[in-house]
Amino acid sequence: MITGWHRLQALLPGWFHGNKHDMSIPAEYPFDFDPTYGMTLVDLQAIRPPEAPPGFEAFWQKRYARALAVKPEPCLSPGKDTHPDWQVQDIVFTSTDNFLIGGWLLTPRKGEVNRGLVVGHGYGGRDQPEFDILVEETAILFPCFRGLSRSPHPPISPDAPWHVLHDIDDPDRYVIGGCVEDLWVAVSALLSLYPALAGHIGYSGISFGGGIGALGIPFDSRIARGHLIVPTFGDRKQWLTLPTVGSAHSVQEYAKSHAEVFENLRLFDAATAAARITVPMLAAVALFDPAVAPPCQFAVANALPKSKFNEIFILDAGHFDYPDSAMQQTALRERVGRFFRGL
Repeated sequence: MITGWHRLQALLPGWFHGNKHDMSIPAEYPFDFDPTYGMTLVDLQAIRPPEAPPGFEAFWQKRYARALAVKPEPCLSPGKDTHPDWQVQDIVFTSTDNFLIGGWLLTPRKGEVNRGLVVGHGYGGRDQPEFDILVEETAILFPCFRGLSRSPHPPISPDAPWHVLHDIDDPDRYVIGGCVEDLWVAVSALLSLYPALAGHIGYSGISFGGGIGALGIPFDSRIARGHLIVPTFGDRKQWLTLPTVGSAHSVQEYAKSHAEVFENLRLFDAATAAARITVPMLAAVALFDPAVAPPCQFAVANALPKSKFNEIFILDAGHFDYPDSAMQQTALRERVGRFFRGL
């Protein structure tokens, strides 16, 4: 359910006009479908998450217990990037099934480390850490989920259209479940380096990483706050139906000859999982998005339990450039910084 709505209106005057969001939603685009899917903000606000399949919670609780038993044994080495505010280190740790997960660890050059943040990436992977996250006194871990970027693992493809299909016919082996386990083990790795951060760790993820976060956060009590940006994997029925240029397209093609895939994917529905999140959340969702359909994004955001600590931030578009993009991204970045100061 959308909360914090009027507070965001006050924070960002002029972005909202009653029920009409009249800003810079793209009117021209090179797609053969409308990335708003003909839905208004009011329509999107009315979306509710799907019902959970039988055994949903038990499925994820079992996986979490398995991930929690892993000793990540993080190995740090000097990174090639330099920054005046951050010390950059390369990191490798061991996840479930002995997958080696690579990434980066940023720590402040000045001051203490009083918070931890795990940051997930989109399906394009990651080739460097982000230096513009407005947090202080924070150790920031940027893991690359299994099979992607710094965590290659053949035969898992590093390309999104194939990665998303890896072992999709077996819920216990599906790569998306493994990526959620990588998130949990990343938290373990951060805590093994900084035990005093217990109770002060957050997660932020965009697109693919947003979907992974929605699936992982409700089952890991060590994550105290979460931020999801244009999250994918919400409302799998819609995800398998609405036209898209994102990872869902290859699964839609696969489903034409494998109708049973929908039942498997119900266990990996980010909206179903988001309804079980109990910690403060900030979700940023878009009204126009050719890669992650807005109805699927809003299914995740609207599923968050009603709470004065949960907020929804509306973007005009996701995965697409638009006139007010820089202004909205700056406002969101500042809001994210304030949000994680609460860790």
